[in-house]
Amino acid sequence: MRVLFFGDVFGKSGRQALKMAILKLKPEYTPDFIVVNAENAANGKGITPKIVEEFFDMEIDVLTTGNHAWDQQEGHECFKNSRVLRPANYPEDAPVPGSGVVVVASRHNPSLKLAVVLLMGRVFMDPLECPFSYGKKEIKKLHDKGIKNILVDFHGEASSEKQAFTYYVEGDVSAVFGTHSHVQTADERVLAGGTAAITDVGMTGCFDSVIGVKKENAIRKFITKMPTRFEPAEGPGGYGAVLVEIDEKTGRAKNILRFREEVIQWSGL
Repeated sequence: MRVLFFGDVFGKSGRQALKMAILKLKPEYTPDFIVVNAENAANGKGITPKIVEEFFDMEIDVLTTGNHAWDQQEGHECFKNSRVLRPANYPEDAPVPGSGVVVVASRHNPSLKLAVVLLMGRVFMDPLECPFSYGKKEIKKLHDKGIKNILVDFHGEASSEKQAFTYYVEGDVSAVFGTHSHVQTADERVLAGGTAAITDVGMTGCFDSVIGVKKENAIRKFITKMPTRFEPAEGPGGYGAVLVEIDEKTGRAKNILRFREEVIQWSGL
């Protein structure tokens, strides 16, 4: 089983880069599943029904989000679709729609199933429920159902928290991919317990930017400390992604491949 995962898609540049990346990588690597973190797809903050439809037309199987899940009011409707995830570790009585866990079957081989779990960290982030305890509970529920092939998107700021969680669930899941920081790390690996990991997959968006934002806006914010409107950078996009190969009978990862490439073409879509 092969799973292709793209890091945070940021604005128009990211959406175009994602489309071009899928057109390039899909024929070459024939993934059984494509999972995308889309929380910054709508002008850098949140998602919209139109963008979700656009992404699913690309045959993406699951969309994950994070701390910007609710930034677009119209985007709240998207979470009625079970394949659009918000973090699983919201308090149980929180009035948020949707779920943080889904099990999907491969479009081309229905016997292949993949579970995707989305968790959000608490270090320098909104203080949700503990992602460690919530994550373990959700993973156990999946194991109790006989599901072994499990991918976790851990949306967090601190590298230490993402790495600690990875070791905490080592051997219990097929992969833990970090998202949110928009800067790809070069530590992709398969742990001894059979869990593939990378601290952060990186961003899918305009690389000539400050984590997707126009450079001058970000610089002004740091220098003046005054309120600054962050606008998505415009120009050629690039993508950060990983491909993991999993033994579907055991749920253990066999290898992981990291991608970071800039797309030259830009049409201002």
